[in-house]
Amino acid sequence: MKRRSLPVAAALTATAALLLTACGSGDEKSGDNDKIAGAGKGAETPKESAPASGAPAGDKPDGVDVSLPKDMNLVFDWDKPKDKNEAAAMDDAANYLRAIYRGVDKRTTKDAAVTAYSTGDGLHYAQVQINEWIKGGWTATGTLRHYEATTRSAPNGRSVEVAFCADSGKFYGKEIKTQKILTTKPSIEDFDYFKIVMVKFPTGTDLWQASKVFVETKAAKCQ
Repeated sequence: MKRRSLPVAAALTATAALLLTACGSGDEKSGDNDKIAGAGKGAETPKESAPASGAPAGDKPDGVDVSLPKDMNLVFDWDKPKDKNEAAAMDDAANYLRAIYRGVDKRTTKDAAVTAYSTGDGLHYAQVQINEWIKGGWTATGTLRHYEATTRSAPNGRSVEVAFCADSGKFYGKEIKTQKILTTKPSIEDFDYFKIVMVKFPTGTDLWQASKVFVETKAAKCQ
């Protein structure tokens, strides 16, 4: 079993939550590309944040710790949009991915970052991903690069679709017991295309939560 990026088995659709094992291969795509799925859906209240763990202030957006181990490097190589809401949604889409890998590192789906930055199907996606890593006895190491990001706002202003590519060619699974790194040869399987629907948390704050996750694996357009 060689593990790299989160989605390799299937995509989470708006109508069915398919288990994403991050192992194997697939070419599932999201549904209607002309609409933002879940645009009218509200956000759930995040649980109380866990106590501070000594992470730098920059690692605690919204007061939630999203710090990662030094050998787990998530790079977001993209420019922020001018629109304030879209920029905030993009920031928290990155925090959502950090939260998932923080859960992988901490071996739990109940970390405050996971529950703060996700809701609905987005929360389910995060929990399934983290649990698969836990069951396999793996953590992650290396550099996972995200790039070519775009954003689209729903007419109601409460939902933003953040789309981007991910390159996991230098990001690997690592067996926790043996510390063996599961390296892989470069291939089309290193490239995924994400669409994450972020919904505004209804408190007047700048917090956005991932409510839907769509993934196209083996994404040639990201090469």
